[in-house]
Amino acid sequence: MDLENKEEITVEEVTADVSEATAETPAETEEKPAKGKKGRGRKQKIETSEEKPQSEWTERVVQISRVTKVVKGGKKLSFRAIVIVGNQKGQVGVGCAKASEVIIAIQKAIADGRKNLITVPIFKTTIPHPITGKSGAGAVMLRPASEGTGIIAGGAVRSVLELAGIGNILSKSLGSKSPLNAANATMDALKRLTPFTEVAKRRGLTMAELLN
Repeated sequence: MDLENKEEITVEEVTADVSEATAETPAETEEKPAKGKKGRGRKQKIETSEEKPQSEWTERVVQISRVTKVVKGGKKLSFRAIVIVGNQKGQVGVGCAKASEVIIAIQKAIADGRKNLITVPIFKTTIPHPITGKSGAGAVMLRPASEGTGIIAGGAVRSVLELAGIGNILSKSLGSKSPLNAANATMDALKRLTPFTEVAKRRGLTMAELLN
């Protein structure tokens, strides 16, 4: 009798375990799609949140060139990127950087351009007065223009003027035609511009008297 009771107990335990397993499986199968739905919903929220913020700064790549450096054992190849950064509201900067990959060089140039930002005094979508900027063997001449003229410039000079927020201007590139020299010469000219308010203070006049 004892053996029979033992056998009955073991059979009942097995049936109980099977019933518990079958009872748990539908709950698990119901939870899996719920987790999947939650995960999908979260991914969609993250994607929509990333699209909303927009930066006011604009980056424009002017030139990407290959640079070789002779080292012990051969030549080391790298890339040089020239990038212009501006918000088209009077602030602009030029950045130049080197790296072993193009993307890294562009990122470093953008960071360098944001460190070297200058504020440009804009008067009625143009510059206050004529000026000439120099950088190395290059020079850029800038002249104010009337409304509707547009930006008469090309290459790196045009990119700097557009991202600075100037709408009407005349320019002439002199000397070296290197994009880096042209961009730095334009930055030198914009940096040395004097706003009308400062000139009026020096002369002891008001803005109306100065302009008349």
